[in-house]
Amino acid sequence: MNVRWSTVVLLAALPATVHAESVHLRYDASVPQAVYAAGRLDRALSESGYTVVRELAGSDYRIDLRIEDAALGKEAFAIVPTGRVITVSGGDGAGLVYGSLALVEALRNGTSLDEVRAERAAPRFPFRGIKHNLPWDTYRPSLALDQHYDTARTVEYWEAFLDMMAENRFNALTLWTLHPFTYMIRPANFPEASRFSDEELAEWRRLYTSIFRMARDRGIDTYIVNWSIFISEELARAHGVGLQNFYPHYYAPGDTSEVIKRYTRESVTQVLKEYPDLTGWGISHGEGMGGMTPQQRQDWMDEVMIAGMLAAGRPVKLIHRAPFSAGLSSAGSTSEETERITRAAIERLGGAFDGPIWVEMKFNWSHAHSTPHLVKVHGGELGRAYFEPEPKNYKVTWMARNEDFFALRWGVPDFIRAHIAANAASYVGGYFVGSETYIPAKDYFTAIEEPVSWRYAFERQWLFYQLWGRLLYDPDTPDEVFRQAFVRRYGPQAAPLLEAYARASATALRLASAWDLRWDFTLYSEGFLALDENPDDYERSEMAYISVDRLIDRAPLDPTYVGVRDFVAAGGENGSFRGDQVTPPILIRMLEEDCRRALELVAGIDTDGNASLMYEVADVKTWAHLGLHLAEKLKGAVALQTFRTSGGEEHQARATRHLTDALAHWDEVVRITRPIYRDMPLTHMMGGRFTRRDSPLFHWEHVRPQVAKDVEIARAARFGP
Repeated sequence: MNVRWSTVVLLAALPATVHAESVHLRYDASVPQAVYAAGRLDRALSESGYTVVRELAGSDYRIDLRIEDAALGKEAFAIVPTGRVITVSGGDGAGLVYGSLALVEALRNGTSLDEVRAERAAPRFPFRGIKHNLPWDTYRPSLALDQHYDTARTVEYWEAFLDMMAENRFNALTLWTLHPFTYMIRPANFPEASRFSDEELAEWRRLYTSIFRMARDRGIDTYIVNWSIFISEELARAHGVGLQNFYPHYYAPGDTSEVIKRYTRESVTQVLKEYPDLTGWGISHGEGMGGMTPQQRQDWMDEVMIAGMLAAGRPVKLIHRAPFSAGLSSAGSTSEETERITRAAIERLGGAFDGPIWVEMKFNWSHAHSTPHLVKVHGGELGRAYFEPEPKNYKVTWMARNEDFFALRWGVPDFIRAHIAANAASYVGGYFVGSETYIPAKDYFTAIEEPVSWRYAFERQWLFYQLWGRLLYDPDTPDEVFRQAFVRRYGPQAAPLLEAYARASATALRLASAWDLRWDFTLYSEGFLALDENPDDYERSEMAYISVDRLIDRAPLDPTYVGVRDFVAAGGENGSFRGDQVTPPILIRMLEEDCRRALELVAGIDTDGNASLMYEVADVKTWAHLGLHLAEKLKGAVALQTFRTSGGEEHQARATRHLTDALAHWDEVVRITRPIYRDMPLTHMMGGRFTRRDSPLFHWEHVRPQVAKDVEIARAARFGP
């Protein structure tokens, strides 16, 4: 099987035509982005059968790489073929990289140089960022996060990740950790804060220096984003301060000791001076600030973090996160007063930072992959203070958190387009995309021994990153671009996979829209798990399967959705509903139509001998059966609630039948995934307990007993209260 698989991949990777002509690349070797762009073109030309030559004389083609900032603008590009000369122009270094990679993509699609067409493009948003948590000093201690430590310590991982970002036109890498300074510097006036030897610290320096340099070469900005008042354990012990303000603690009181202020302020300045390729910093008014009012938190930021950045004496870009709490605790809440305090503080900074300040806000809290309607941010409803009047020195950047699917591949291009169309007001500067409880480094999913075409976890989710990145750059990017990406990878038979994913993986969006959610662990869509909160003892709250009773009782997130309880109370099918409302029967029809069509689209794809393609098809099938499971579950929930409120044995029988059918679809999910997916450590499973060695393993098979209980619930149901 291994030999046959290798042959399939090789044939799929070959260009349609092998060319014997020579090509001369002309570019300014003093511009790092031009050097990177030329290197990527060199490889693509060679793969396509062209010979890249050093001398212009005698060459068949010439490709000129140039920067024309006045003519194009930031991050824009143009490809202009004139006879046997192709000019790739960028409005800046990043634009030159994007234009060159657009030409690389054409070559890999089988386009010859004499077939290259003129192309121009410019970014829709100036900020298109990745949220990447680091597996050291993680926000939540967990083996699910710790397992990525060795992978994320390698330059090779970051080189591959940054290549992916450039290809997909992401322009900001944000690196998140509770306390970054330990790994980056030995504080000049606080050497006791460091735990590393000179040799160990030198290794860390090489890693960070490499990340920032490689990002610069690709036209990508880099930001360090830390949480608030956190220090190293060594500093805490040495000075007797902040004894709860270091890893693995995170819900900690705000210790505003002078030694902590000075240490943090000086460390920010030192990091920015010692890492000249680091672009900027992000600040968080959240964990590590317990007991402080919103004004006290903002004052601390101004006196410590902002002052430390400005003291670096060089251009710095700033991410100013919207406060998570309007009260004294770390629990999420919002208020108009907090919004006014924050806006005033940002506006006082004027033009002190490089470019607009990016004000980060979580779109629908931790679950942007739900509805494109903005229902809430971290803590609750968002007011208008940030937007009215329109800001001058900052732009809102939506945080599109993904805590809903890690194992299964996802791709719904029209959802992203709708998201952008609904939320791209003039005061919006762009988006972040990323997770809190998942790091896309180590592949801890793949269970089979056959070779696959990826090494790292993010490479499995290539479609997710390609859709978000390319559509944030240009929402009008046609589906054909993404369809061709499947063909490049797997050959012509894979062309239907884009539509199949668009239909099947919409299941995650529909479940999240139908389930009111808040922070990370209140929903895990691909596992059909949600937090079962214990009001008397939060530490005993656990993630549990969304049973039929929980589905009946839970209100939807999306304001256009109608929950099961309200639907039945309003008369069910005979009720009166607005034309824009999504009732359970409408949602059922949407799920069934899309999921059945997705299964039809992949039915004819031959995956024999190609393990990578097998996973792609298997994930479509898994999403489809999860969607059909939800459809049957909704039918059962409506029938069960109707029986409980109105009686009628036929309703109970119908509920039992539909929930039995739902279990059958779950069994199909288990049948597909059990041989190819490992048991996966999952931070979500931990509920309120966060310890480093307590990460239960997830697999759909483990959830089956909870799914089966739905049938017994229906059989045991009684009419009346």
